[in-house]
Amino acid sequence: MTQYKRLISLAIILACVLLAINFGLRSSMGFFMKPISETFGYGREIFAFSLALQNLFWGLSQPIAGAIADRYGSVKVIVGGALLYSLGLYITANAGSIWELHTGAGILIGMGISGTGFGVVLPAMARMVAPERRAFALGLGTAAGSAGQVLLIPVARGFIESYGWQVALIIMAVGALMMILLAPPFAGDAASKRNPDNEPNQTLREALKEASGHFHYWLLVAGFFVCGFQLAFITVHMPAYLSDQGFDSSVAAASLALIGLFNIIGSLGSGFLSGIYSMKWLLVYNYAGRAIILVLFLVFPISTFSVYAFSITTGLLWLATVPPTSGLVAQMFGLRYMGTLYGIVFLSHQIGSFTGVWLGGYLFDNTGSYDVVWWATAIIAAITAFIHIFIDERPVARLRLNASTA
Repeated sequence: MTQYKRLISLAIILACVLLAINFGLRSSMGFFMKPISETFGYGREIFAFSLALQNLFWGLSQPIAGAIADRYGSVKVIVGGALLYSLGLYITANAGSIWELHTGAGILIGMGISGTGFGVVLPAMARMVAPERRAFALGLGTAAGSAGQVLLIPVARGFIESYGWQVALIIMAVGALMMILLAPPFAGDAASKRNPDNEPNQTLREALKEASGHFHYWLLVAGFFVCGFQLAFITVHMPAYLSDQGFDSSVAAASLALIGLFNIIGSLGSGFLSGIYSMKWLLVYNYAGRAIILVLFLVFPISTFSVYAFSITTGLLWLATVPPTSGLVAQMFGLRYMGTLYGIVFLSHQIGSFTGVWLGGYLFDNTGSYDVVWWATAIIAAITAFIHIFIDERPVARLRLNASTA
């Protein structure tokens, strides 16, 4: 292996560690809902709204973070994101009011996640490798996020039980700062993408105009809204839902850990298959599978077995949408502005996340049940599977013309 390949491999490994920390910390936030709500005497809607804001500001910040990374490189964005992430966790730990809770757990953590997560790191990873290995790299990065969920959720739960939720959040704030140490491998990222894959020259304005006028891009945007709605609702409300059903918190921890564990398999498999088969059809099968799994979970009596079976099957499909979705953005429009264009798709994902998290808390406080939201996740998954059938996954005419004359 040449020295260059060794450096690329090291950069990929460190990028995966970065994503594991980012995703693991975020995935642990659902375990703070009950202790924080009980400490302040809030209903669940309050902290659910904080986490909904987190998802919303993550999404709103993502196109901006992606555009800055596209223009100036990823290092500055990652360092800034890690600082915001840590500050948000610290403010949440010391919050004395609802607005401080919304600011810390919602706005700041959301902005921090955008600077250190998939929207910035995956495009950088895609640019590090040859085109034939790009889909696998996207799957590897997605799987790394799930590994963080598997590893850090039990740790966060242990911190809460041993030290209380406030100290646990401060420890996590220190952990968020560790992401700064993982930023150096992205140095020079801006210079490396002046003309990736010898694409035709294009300005950011032209790229945005091209994508906004492409109907099939908007189908991806719509699909990722549904993905975000489902994932965020389950991540945030599953611990409280299982507690309401009489299960110990260890079952919820095991459930989310199983989702993360099997998501590693699903993400790696999705990345591998995205390099071989039609990415749009992988998305069709994914969303259809989600709809079927949700219906089965809802119609059969709940038990420890059904919870774990749901977690395993859901985990296989959990973030398996990311490699084909991000891969389709790159395939349709090229790599030059992938951070920006994928950031817009991801904004839709986070608007869906905001809706799922907030609606779950709102409907529970007003009806005493999560049933409406559970059924809504199944219905919209089926609709999303149907609309993805109509996606044209060919590169846009600009890239096809360039390929024919190369």
